[in-house]
Amino acid sequence: MAEAERSQAAGANRGEAERSGKAAAATGAPVMRGHGLARLPEADAQLYLHPQTLSRLGTLELRAKMIVEGVMTGAHKSPFQGFSVEFAQHRPYVHGDDIRHLDWKVYGRSDKLHLKQYQQETNLDLIVMVDSSGSMGFGSRSFAEASGAGRKTSPDGRAYWSKFDHATAIGAALSYMSLHQGDRVGLVVFADEVRAMLKRSSAQGTWRQVVGALSVQPVQSPTNLGRVVDQTLSKLNNRCLIALVSDLYVDAEEFRSALARIRHRRHDVLVFQTIDNRERDFDLSEVAPFEGLEGEPRLRVDPRAIRAAYREVFAEHLDKIEKITRGFGFDYQLVNTHDWLGPPMAAFMARRNSVIKRSKFG
Repeated sequence: MAEAERSQAAGANRGEAERSGKAAAATGAPVMRGHGLARLPEADAQLYLHPQTLSRLGTLELRAKMIVEGVMTGAHKSPFQGFSVEFAQHRPYVHGDDIRHLDWKVYGRSDKLHLKQYQQETNLDLIVMVDSSGSMGFGSRSFAEASGAGRKTSPDGRAYWSKFDHATAIGAALSYMSLHQGDRVGLVVFADEVRAMLKRSSAQGTWRQVVGALSVQPVQSPTNLGRVVDQTLSKLNNRCLIALVSDLYVDAEEFRSALARIRHRRHDVLVFQTIDNRERDFDLSEVAPFEGLEGEPRLRVDPRAIRAAYREVFAEHLDKIEKITRGFGFDYQLVNTHDWLGPPMAAFMARRNSVIKRSKFG
């Protein structure tokens, strides 16, 4: 990306940028980290999601666009056929078949015996991928205003609500919806590589394990989306719904290539591009040193001199990311950390489910 786009990692957060991505020792969920296991801390889910938001999300349905391959009975279309709910096709009768499934109307027209087959329904695996690279540590909203629990500071002492905090809220919301309808949820926290992975589960306590696994801090590393996608896909042996939550400060062609590999494996994708007001508006007026959160050198910049060009480049990048996502048939949502999560999430799910219901998979 252009240097101007990197200036979002501005001096206001410079001191907080140098944070470790390691989890504190505690009693949280077991999470795969690198080649070993680490215990991640328990987290108060209400820090990220207001109870009223959870109540609203509990009425929403997270459906799959594609046919999924599950292992349990659920609410999503399976590629396997049996004698279940929704008609799929006829097949010729074979000696030994259950005659209760014969279609006598077809027999009356053709004098041939055929059985009715139906689509089986199965469970959906949701994989939530949350970006924890350095740029996700930026934020300009008050933590006290954004926090569901109304705390003045974050558990690590920050007075501002970062993009990673908002990504945590999105990941927790999606996990809550998926688990609420009986599906399995897995989690991947990444930057330049997969840094934490929570195995897919629908067991009791999974949601709090997801929130606990997100109780880490962004690392001062760039995003390597291609590498992360390859590492994640290597762990998936069935079709899944992948929710990618990131500011997506990556090269557009790298993003396109990553989505192409996911599409080739026949997964479905939700992209939530997370930005902050100050990144979009660049409403700074004083000359100040800007320091990148992902190892870029410090620059002394007059925001007024580059504001127009910055906004243009920033808008172009957002537009590219959205067009690439929709070009693969995936869903895209721009999310602002200064907006409450409930209304845009509800609107997004309503639009998606409306499209699915009108499609052949609905």
